[in-house]
Amino acid sequence: MMSYRFMRIIVFFDLPTQTTEDKRNYREFRKTLLTNGFYMMQESVYCRMVHNQSVEHNVIAAIKRNRPPTGLVQVLSVTEKQFSKMEYITGTHKSEVLDSDERLIFL
Repeated sequence: MMSYRFMRIIVFFDLPTQTTEDKRNYREFRKTLLTNGFYMMQESVYCRMVHNQSVEHNVIAAIKRNRPPTGLVQVLSVTEKQFSKMEYITGTHKSEVLDSDERLIFL
């Protein structure tokens, strides 16, 4: 039986949006994140769950290949256990995306 180590990849970015080209680069980078399974946690912070470190490395490589030419992009990987300890100081977690590692079985 294969053992999975669920992880979260969190991408933080601050991209310029002054020129038309900047705005295009911003849209393309955001679209890259969405097509790679990320969801928006808050403005300029996106998150994705992965099953193991191998998938994590592939996802981060895809982000590096599609990075914008300017601005700041940061990636943080944490285990699912660490992510679940996130404390909400103000507000609550709202997501229309099923982002859990639990399996749903209908009998």
